[in-house]
Amino acid sequence: MTTTRRAYVTVAAACAVLAGCSSPAPISDASPGDPLTRTFKEGQRPAVADLAGTSLDGDAIRLSDYRGKVVLLNAWASWCGPCRAEAPELKKVQQEWGGRGLRVLGLDNDGNRSAGLAFQKAHDLAYPSLHDPSSKQALRLPRGLVNTQALPYTIVIDPTGKVAATRMGAVTRDQLAKIVEPLLPK
Repeated sequence: MTTTRRAYVTVAAACAVLAGCSSPAPISDASPGDPLTRTFKEGQRPAVADLAGTSLDGDAIRLSDYRGKVVLLNAWASWCGPCRAEAPELKKVQQEWGGRGLRVLGLDNDGNRSAGLAFQKAHDLAYPSLHDPSSKQALRLPRGLVNTQALPYTIVIDPTGKVAATRMGAVTRDQLAKIVEPLLPK
């Protein structure tokens, strides 16, 4: 095998590993040309564990409390630039679609609760965030679904508690519309 061919094979193998070859395969793509978004057909959606803990405000919170709603589970941290950029979009989405059954639930990765609270206040976020400083809740997500080491990421959960879509990186209202609107009642 030539050195050039060996390099290509090595790069291809590394890409396969980084892409999560054991992850659930995307069944369809709601955003053609957007490699950061994956969607799953209704009968092939992975279930999500019942994440639970305390919110930044100190209240008990469980993902199962939102059963029957479409949930945007958005992982963020106050030190994350893209997280700060997407916060106004998530606020807008909660305001626009909240009356139709959408709930945004944050998953705060800050080690310090006060940093998360300051972020929540600075962006005037009206939705709760589960404080997960050690990523124990994030590690309960289906393996290969998202890269929990890279923030932000968003998981769209259908009313039955199954993953309808994932998005790595900052998300916008327009990107979410293609995924979320079909899941919401008319």
